[in-house]
Amino acid sequence: MTTDFADFDALRAAVGTELGPSAWITVDQQRIDRFAEATGDHQWIHVDPERAADGPYGTTIAHGFLTLSLIVPITAEVMTVSAAKMAINYGLDRVRFLAPVPVGSRLRGRLALTEVTDVAGGVQVHRRVTVELEGADRPACVADAIARYLR
Repeated sequence: MTTDFADFDALRAAVGTELGPSAWITVDQQRIDRFAEATGDHQWIHVDPERAADGPYGTTIAHGFLTLSLIVPITAEVMTVSAAKMAINYGLDRVRFLAPVPVGSRLRGRLALTEVTDVAGGVQVHRRVTVELEGADRPACVADAIARYLR
């Protein structure tokens, strides 16, 4: 379910709330290979199923930065800010990769709005994004992401 923020006061009022979960996203080998191609990161643990079968996880795993990049569609699915004319990624304060993501896994995300501050032309929003790994005790990734929503 998507939560839309029709004004910045609604964003401010939502600090401390959790949004989500998003739908599940399957991380298949094709997605991993495309990410490797786009980034130039062809480490065998990600792109060589035969060699990875004898590795520490018994299969290929997603790049950590692939997992991190999924916070973009997760966030877009669980929240919109119709009060803004545009949104920009402002950065990350902290990122942790807590569990490997084996090929074929499913991920989904939840986000908590942790801070909203005024900036020139809009607001800056801090979100704690937790990327859950189906069937795992620990999330795959937790990231404190920052976006600016501008009028």
